[in-house]
Amino acid sequence: MNLPPLIQSFVLHFGEMGSHWGINRTVGQIYALLYVSDKPLNADDIVEAIGCSRSNTSMALKELQAWRLVKLQHLPGDRREYFSTPEDVWAIFKTLAEERQKREVEPTLTMLRGAIMETPSGDAERHAQARMNEMYQLIELVTKWFADIRDMDVETLQKLMKLGSQVQKVLQFTQSIGRLTGRDSGKEA
Repeated sequence: MNLPPLIQSFVLHFGEMGSHWGINRTVGQIYALLYVSDKPLNADDIVEAIGCSRSNTSMALKELQAWRLVKLQHLPGDRREYFSTPEDVWAIFKTLAEERQKREVEPTLTMLRGAIMETPSGDAERHAQARMNEMYQLIELVTKWFADIRDMDVETLQKLMKLGSQVQKVLQFTQSIGRLTGRDSGKEA
């Protein structure tokens, strides 16, 4: 690699973590390089910095584009394609979460919906179907929660995240008030 030590460490780490995230090492390294770069880079810049092949770089950039994690742009007077990442880390997080939902969560929900609609042929299938229904309900709840979170502005989202376990105290307090007034305000309407 032809990078300063701090950047090289970051790029190498993302490459190693890529396999844990379901992407290959080169995709992780290229994303990390683009993320910390102070200017858009073309494929030749990336090849020189990371030391991977041009074809591997091209395939990795296509994958990152499919995930909507890089922006393609052209510079005046230059026919080459240049790549960068969005500046807003929250926008990156939301995009990544949306893409994972589309690629992983939605197909799982579809499979579970189909399985739940089947007529079980015996006790083992009834048990399995009940367990799948529990999983479906949880994933649906989390999906709806994520949709609400995704629509929040960054400032509100940061405040919510900083609350942490204090949210539980607020919910317990509202439930206590609900019991005193004869309404359980902690339950969904």
